[in-house]
Amino acid sequence: MGFIVPTMKASVIEVLLVLLVTGIHSNKDLAKKIKKSKFSVPQINCDVKAGKIINPEFMVKCPAGCQDPKYHVYGTGVYASYSSVCGAAVHSGVLDNSGGKILVRKVAGQSGYKGSYAHGVQSLSLPRWRESFIISESKAQKGVTYPSTLTYSSSKTPAGKAGEATKAYENPSITGTTTQPFTLIQTLAIPVAEAVYRATSKPFTASVTNSPRPQPVGHRSQEMGETDLWKPGPVLLDSGSVPKEELSTQSSEPVPQGDPNCKVDLSFLIDGSTNLGKRRFQIQKQFLADVVQALDVGPAGPLVGVVQYGDNPATQFNLKTHMNSQDLKTAIEKITQRGGLSNVGRAISFVTKNFFSKANGNRGGAPNVAVVMVDGWPTDKVEEVSRVARESGINVFFITVEGAAEREKHYVTEPNFASKAVCRTNGFYSFNVQSWLSLHKTVQPLVKRICDTDRLACSKTCLNSADIGFVIDGSSSVGTSNFRTLLQFVANISKEFEISDTDTRIGAVQYTYEQRLEFGFDKYNSKNDILSAIRRVGYWSGGTSTGAAIQYALEQLFKKSKPNKRKIMILITDGRSYDDVRIPAMAAYRKGVITYAVGIAWAAQDELEVIATHPARDHSFFVDEFDNLYKFVPRIVKNICTEFNSQPRN
Repeated sequence: MGFIVPTMKASVIEVLLVLLVTGIHSNKDLAKKIKKSKFSVPQINCDVKAGKIINPEFMVKCPAGCQDPKYHVYGTGVYASYSSVCGAAVHSGVLDNSGGKILVRKVAGQSGYKGSYAHGVQSLSLPRWRESFIISESKAQKGVTYPSTLTYSSSKTPAGKAGEATKAYENPSITGTTTQPFTLIQTLAIPVAEAVYRATSKPFTASVTNSPRPQPVGHRSQEMGETDLWKPGPVLLDSGSVPKEELSTQSSEPVPQGDPNCKVDLSFLIDGSTNLGKRRFQIQKQFLADVVQALDVGPAGPLVGVVQYGDNPATQFNLKTHMNSQDLKTAIEKITQRGGLSNVGRAISFVTKNFFSKANGNRGGAPNVAVVMVDGWPTDKVEEVSRVARESGINVFFITVEGAAEREKHYVTEPNFASKAVCRTNGFYSFNVQSWLSLHKTVQPLVKRICDTDRLACSKTCLNSADIGFVIDGSSSVGTSNFRTLLQFVANISKEFEISDTDTRIGAVQYTYEQRLEFGFDKYNSKNDILSAIRRVGYWSGGTSTGAAIQYALEQLFKKSKPNKRKIMILITDGRSYDDVRIPAMAAYRKGVITYAVGIAWAAQDELEVIATHPARDHSFFVDEFDNLYKFVPRIVKNICTEFNSQPRN
């Protein structure tokens, strides 16, 4: 009997070993089947944001139609996790609008995301965000397992919202098993020695109730001592959601700040004339909406307002009414056609006088741009009002759609109206579109030019927006040689400015006891002509009546200054005045003339300070010799520009 018991124990052990080996082989076959099973790429909707998906790296399939601007994208190349995953894929060029598979990888948050227009999608700028992601083609990396089901930061996935029951993890069903099967990991996790120990220390039983409790596939057994053969995906947080501080950041809609590289104040003058018709008016509105979408509107970037014209112009909304592209597009859709004639000139005049004001949201430091759209040709004249617009610092662009054919040109009120209206006639500011159906092709070229602020030549600067009058001492104490040096000083200052009939203009008065207008502001319109005129000024000789010279300059020179120009008087003298300068200096101040006083040799410094605009330290200068005058040229020009930049421009 004692011999039989060890024999039975040995038999039991043999049976167990056979069963164990058989189980291992069968599970190896099962592992091969699982490995060979095709990976299923999860599909997401266009509106799914990367921040809602917890997985750090994953593949997804995007549907068609994600190019729609309602799916917001923030950034370029590296995208804020608040972006639409599929929208970013289209913007990056990895996908087109037909959809497809992509690989998404999470990366660290950025301190700034730059907006751009690419592949039909306008991405927006964003100051900062806590998490980013990048998009690449759906090529699986060797040795990396991607989840077939995504883990979301909320309990309800987008698929669940659509009525599809989706679990975070699903156990693969294995045919031919009991209702509580051992999983692959569990079976492989039990060492052989432990199996022998269980067999010898406890009575053998076929019941499954004494076996370890099955665990979900993809999790390790607590008793596992070997390297796992199947690397599980990321584990859900215990609460099933992101931490509170992250969730609150994620759910808050970021405020678009706009593209800082395109900071302009823009007015669209749209054609609402009866002749345009409803269909073409709708095409015009769609064009406007496309431009607004491409611009990335915001308080740190471009701001847009719209004026519609017919018989008379009217503001649809100003620069501060809508501060982002989406709100603007909604407002544009609501615009209704006014009807009437096509009075473009009246509209340009209205914009010049009324639109670009602080009350309407004009920022002063941003270039002013007006884009005029006209069907065919205007029914009034545009040349004079456009000149005033240019002088006011407005960069006028013209889009002429379906312009006059040769047989129609005799109907046009003002030939070459576009060339007379635009900021410059170099082609940069004009678009001639053959058909309303091809207008959409103008969107990107127009946006590119509007945002090229360095080429917006009509913007007001300190060098192109003044009427500068030189009041030159021609008294006997100066002498012929020094008078030539003095004229060179005048020429050196003039050379620093942009001179034309719409930019800075130069005038000059020479005085002794008497006064003489050498040339007025409207005499010469180019820098070369001005420099030649300065060289031709003849030395007069006589006494020194500076007070009378200031009064004369106010009446004969600055009285013809344009209202939108800064009035700057630069007075140069080498001695004390024979008459009083206080009253004329005060008159200059009251008329808005900024006076710079330059004294040489015997000039009285206390008198210079009376003549000069306050503060005197910035507007009065003294030099002991004529030959040292040139040293003050950079300082005077710098002070003119500093003063200009510190004041409101509109």
